[in-house]
Amino acid sequence: MNKYRKLAMNTIVFAIGNFGSKILVILLTRLYSSNINPADSSTKELLEITANFLLPIFTFSMSEAIIRYGLDKKYKKAQVFTTAMCLNIFGLILMFPAMGVLKLIPFLNFLDGYTILLLVYVCTSAMRSMCSQFVRAKGYVRLYSFDGILATLTLFIFNIIFISHKHMGVKGFMLSVILSDLSSALFLFWIANLKKYFYIKYYNRKLARSMMRFALPLIPTVVMWVITGFSDRLFIRYMHSDVVTLGEDAAGIYGYASKIPNLISMISTIFFQAWNMSAIMENDSKDRSSFYEKIYSAYESILFIASAVMIAGVKIISPLLVSSKNFKEYGDVYIYTPVLVIAVLFMCLDQFLSSIYTATKHTKNSFWTSFAASVVNIILNYFLIPVWGIQGASISTFLSYYLCFWARIIDARYYIPFKFNSFRSIVNTVALLIMCRLMVRTPAFYGFWTFILMMLVLFVNYNALMLTAKKLLRK
Repeated sequence: MNKYRKLAMNTIVFAIGNFGSKILVILLTRLYSSNINPADSSTKELLEITANFLLPIFTFSMSEAIIRYGLDKKYKKAQVFTTAMCLNIFGLILMFPAMGVLKLIPFLNFLDGYTILLLVYVCTSAMRSMCSQFVRAKGYVRLYSFDGILATLTLFIFNIIFISHKHMGVKGFMLSVILSDLSSALFLFWIANLKKYFYIKYYNRKLARSMMRFALPLIPTVVMWVITGFSDRLFIRYMHSDVVTLGEDAAGIYGYASKIPNLISMISTIFFQAWNMSAIMENDSKDRSSFYEKIYSAYESILFIASAVMIAGVKIISPLLVSSKNFKEYGDVYIYTPVLVIAVLFMCLDQFLSSIYTATKHTKNSFWTSFAASVVNIILNYFLIPVWGIQGASISTFLSYYLCFWARIIDARYYIPFKFNSFRSIVNTVALLIMCRLMVRTPAFYGFWTFILMMLVLFVNYNALMLTAKKLLRK
């Protein structure tokens, strides 16, 4: 099977596996907004982000290393899995005393009452991530996809039990994630017979050093992306303004506004799971530049078209995903969504370009570009949120991801050169930004002009999408 067909087949498998789980995630968004008030929703979001902050630090980003080394035929899979798991477990042990230090930080007072749950949350998430990534490295993409459905289904069931039935709120959410991740990890360990890959005798010190050199630069990279989302919510939650309303409720509303663009992220995630495998396996191929050019062109076009459609239909999509029946404050979520849609679009493109750093093992470049984006995000949050409130956070997020995009599109192509149409990208971005302003300000005939701009985006991207599709089909 050639590289194009393999990428297409893997994408289809991941799409089938993810479709059901993503539908359930949408239903969960409505469940949360119906049962958890904006202030508690803010706490829930911050706990999730804190877990995502702790994971790469205390697992040494081994989930990234295990897919990179597991797909590389030069390394024995048993050594890769055992070595990564040992490093992972060692890091998680270090997390327990470190949590005591975190609790002393004043603006992390939302951890009170959730510390033990958070520690267990991180441990079960780490175990599930290690097992699922190794299963993917083994080429068991169907099992990986099936587990995605199973994990989301168990998460949905546990949420109904703990949140809808027992009304346990944030604690119910955390228990649901813990039990879902634990079930998934045990399921994969048993079905994929991972125990035969995990023996202390397989631990390899030389491989451990190599994996750590690869993964360590990814720790601050992932942490920087988490800080970008973390700082938005902390600034909204704790900053004071005489101009706009801030606080816990505002942070909760922002959290749900960021959920809706996840539909764009869903498209990206499905593709990226397959693409990341192809990028690693085809790193040494002679025509990899052409391969990247064709795939990137189609990927970018799909994202711009999908984003234009979502922005145009945000007033219809928002009430379908976020219920304002019990908490009327959620009725304004759609106002802050359009800019976040573009932010997520560029986050997806940043992720694509990061695959170049992963495939070529230049992970330090991934760190510096994400570090610059995080610094810009924090600075802009400080100045824009007191003036524009929630919308200021949305704009800050977009600008930081946009800066990272241009840094990576210039830098990453030094390692894998491929053609990039900068004019088309700028036209698309400007069209989407004008659509955002129209949807937020709603001037006269805004619906008509939004439709015209959506058709412009479709026209600009149609040829690139179709030409790439024909080339892929001919292969």
